[in-house]
Amino acid sequence: MVKSQIDALGIIFPNSYDNQVPALCNERLMASIPFASRYRMIDFILSGMVNCGIENISVLVRKNYHSLMRHLGSARSWDLSRKNGGLNIVPPFAEKTVKVYNGRVEALASIIEFLKVQKEKYVFISDANIVSNFNYEAMLDAHKASGADVTIAYREEEIPETFMNLQATVSTDLYYTLRFDADGRVEHIHTNPKSQGIQNFSMNLYLIERELLIEKILHAYAHGYMYFERDILAPQLDTLKVHGFKYEGYTARITDIVSYYKENMRLLDDENLDALFSPAPVYTRVRDDNPTRYIGNPQVKNCMVADGCVIEGTVENSILGRNVVIGKGAVIKNCIIFSGSKIAANAVLENVIIDKDAKVEKLKELKGTDEPLYVREGDTV
Repeated sequence: MVKSQIDALGIIFPNSYDNQVPALCNERLMASIPFASRYRMIDFILSGMVNCGIENISVLVRKNYHSLMRHLGSARSWDLSRKNGGLNIVPPFAEKTVKVYNGRVEALASIIEFLKVQKEKYVFISDANIVSNFNYEAMLDAHKASGADVTIAYREEEIPETFMNLQATVSTDLYYTLRFDADGRVEHIHTNPKSQGIQNFSMNLYLIERELLIEKILHAYAHGYMYFERDILAPQLDTLKVHGFKYEGYTARITDIVSYYKENMRLLDDENLDALFSPAPVYTRVRDDNPTRYIGNPQVKNCMVADGCVIEGTVENSILGRNVVIGKGAVIKNCIIFSGSKIAANAVLENVIIDKDAKVEKLKELKGTDEPLYVREGDTV
């Protein structure tokens, strides 16, 4: 973490799209869902910001945030444990003006006084449902070069089927695609489109000057607006200069439990793993657990295994979190097993997601289909 500081602060919305993965977000939020064995979704956002020199980051939590707070701790693992700046977690009701927000406008309005006293010129605003090793400094450079008021990160990709079938009811249900004019300026923002084929799909990552953000949020909040993209940006494209920043690096967009499963499994391919982790370091909470122990004659093939595990059985094409126990004679294939879970001897699991601290000891055979079978946190099956 040797990058010099850049003139920007970060704001993260960790509850983004919680409703798309209700099973995984029953007791946690999107940002604290485990990903790639020992990491959490928020690790990639925080690491990207820190690697680019952003040292002032606020996380605006809405609900189910205790798991995230335990994971982040003092934020020392990301070098964000500081007297000035660092990591600032803003829970509902922490102050008189902070409440459970509905939409990004209310959330940002609740921290207006905080934003007013900050020194950074620019603000990055990010959701937490996309994993990437994003270069925020490159986006800032492009923003300055274009002279834009707002820059939106996007990827050229198809809209996921989950979103195509979406019936939007709350702010986190919204997704956006962009249309550009000949000069690269955004001329239209489509809300929840059903367009087929490759689209300019927003990553819900925005860059804007802090003073302009304060001005727009105060105006929007006074008029009862809720959505930053739909109610602020989209109606003002004629007066606001909005540009796009095309991101071509590796991404994993989580839209439902099937996409969560598939995006994790993609990382068992070395090419995908390198594409995500090679551009810059990704940091996570340091646990100082023991190394994984392989007892007897276990068979482990094409797996991602965190520290602290005990493996006595067969594990293939699977991802294991910290301190997972695989009993003697157990056969685990194409599974994701969260930290602290225990699989009994001679159990057979295939296409299953086992949440944290669960036990498989009564039903010795669990097999999912195209949609993985899910065992809830702390359950015994």
